[in-house]
Amino acid sequence: MFGKCLCENVQFEIQGTLPNLYQCHCSLCRKLSGSASDTATFLDKEQFKWLTGRDYISSFTTKSGYRSDFCKNCGSTVPHLMSNQTQYWIPAGLLVGEVDSVVLHHLFVGSKALWDTICDQGNQHTEMPDMETLNRELQRKI
Repeated sequence: MFGKCLCENVQFEIQGTLPNLYQCHCSLCRKLSGSASDTATFLDKEQFKWLTGRDYISSFTTKSGYRSDFCKNCGSTVPHLMSNQTQYWIPAGLLVGEVDSVVLHHLFVGSKALWDTICDQGNQHTEMPDMETLNRELQRKI
C-alpha cells in the first residue's frame, strides 16, 4: 500500500496488512482535520518506509504533548513515529487505492461536536481507551 500528501512531495509505503482504523472526535483532532473527526491507525515501525519528502515535514506539538506532523508545502497531515518508538501514526486520508480496513473505534465521543453523528457500529469511547487494548484490537483482522 502507498500513501502521499496532497502535493505528492511526501510519500510512504506500507508493507503487509493495514490495521483497522479509529476515528478521534476530540477538539484537537477536529481542528487538525477540519472535520468531525480524524481517521487513523497505528502501524508497526517495520511495516513503514518513507519514499520521498522527509525534508518537507514539519512538526507542531502543543503544551499538552499533542503532536501533528505536516507537509510544509501543502499542509497535509503526515505520518509520524509515535512516542512508543515502535509504531507510526498513519492518517487514513493519505492512503492511495482501496482500503479494506474498517473503523472499529470512536475516541473521545464525550467531546464530539454537537453536529457530529456517528453512523457505524464502531465501539464508542467517551474518552481515550487503554492504548495497549486499542492497539491490539486495531491489529486484528475482522
